[in-house]
Amino acid sequence: MSAIDLLERPKTNETPAAGCPVDHSRFYGYQKTTRVVEPPDRPIEQDANGLWHVRDFELARAVLRSTDVKQAGFKAEIIEKIPSMMTNPPILYMEGKDHLEQRKQTARYFTPATTSKNYRDFMTDLADQLIDEVRTRRSADLSKVTMTLAVNVAARVVGLTDSRVPGMDKRLDAFFAEGTGEFRPTPRGIFEFLRGQTNVLGFLYLDVKPAIAARKRQPQDDVISHLVGLGRNDREILTECITYGAAGMVTTREFICVAAWHMLDHPDLRARYLIAGEEERYAILHEILRLEPVAGHLFRRATADLTLHHDGETITIPAGDLIDVHITGANVDAGVTGERPLQVCPGRELHGDRVPEMVLSFGDGHHRCPGAYVAIQESDIFLQRLLAIGGLRIVSGPELSFSDLTGGYELRKFMVAC
Repeated sequence: MSAIDLLERPKTNETPAAGCPVDHSRFYGYQKTTRVVEPPDRPIEQDANGLWHVRDFELARAVLRSTDVKQAGFKAEIIEKIPSMMTNPPILYMEGKDHLEQRKQTARYFTPATTSKNYRDFMTDLADQLIDEVRTRRSADLSKVTMTLAVNVAARVVGLTDSRVPGMDKRLDAFFAEGTGEFRPTPRGIFEFLRGQTNVLGFLYLDVKPAIAARKRQPQDDVISHLVGLGRNDREILTECITYGAAGMVTTREFICVAAWHMLDHPDLRARYLIAGEEERYAILHEILRLEPVAGHLFRRATADLTLHHDGETITIPAGDLIDVHITGANVDAGVTGERPLQVCPGRELHGDRVPEMVLSFGDGHHRCPGAYVAIQESDIFLQRLLAIGGLRIVSGPELSFSDLTGGYELRKFMVAC
């Protein structure tokens, strides 16, 4: 099936399932953030540089669940080359028994029960405060508002709550926008390197170290307290905080923006969301996330020969080869999603064994995102309030670009008004 066929197949005449509030004859807009339409006729292939591309859902899930691969994205292979940071690497880069043990120990911070008990009131109060500011000013850049929200929520979970001066969201925004700066022996290279190191040191001394000191005096129920209890040093805790920053702050910010973009573009979907119960609201958000995964590509490196099966064919990826798992492709695999995979249809019937509504947007296997429930609850609490503002509309933007770190989109200068 060609890419254009996916876009132009006629609407279904299927009627809603009994008791289902979603009209499955309706579709609410196309994918907004993809760079290219994934070719459905190439489920797996190796390019001229030796990189394997996996787009089929079942193959993608098999790679992510395999014990014969290791993390190769999010600069993992750069981290591996820095011995001083590898005594206790961040959980994102751990493998094997050490990784499973750390996941087990930190899982309690991200469960639905913990998220609702410990963070719902904080999320609600913060969302109310931010929405009041939007109403008062009658306009806002959603990319900035959502960064403030995401940073403060993730900081609460991680334990970054004792900063010496305000403005951690701006410091982290600068850090993720500019990076740490790779050293190059040119005037510009030296300047960028020093600026990157300044961003890191600012975050360390203004945000991380005060949090560590506070938790040494009085441990809390958060990630930094857990790391302090394990005897981790300041550099290791800093790296872990940066990891959680990328995972919990940057990605959630982007998703809230893209969900708002979809619903502001489609008044019927917005209206449905505002009157729906929590389960249906989450289904709407999961469907948008399926179509617009923030981490569009996940990279793995085979640690042993990896054997995969597809349509009666056996494919072997040799040990040492790099694999690009196209989440953007797997999530629109028509064999899983049914018709119109490139459009939003909340409550669509998914085909396969225990396929979640968001498909692979939170990953799968032992590196699946632990903060999935935190992200969705936070997004829902904020969007309920934002989309209820009378007359809210898009004024300009958002400007769309792409991140080398996450393999996904970035939305900036997203101006709304009421």
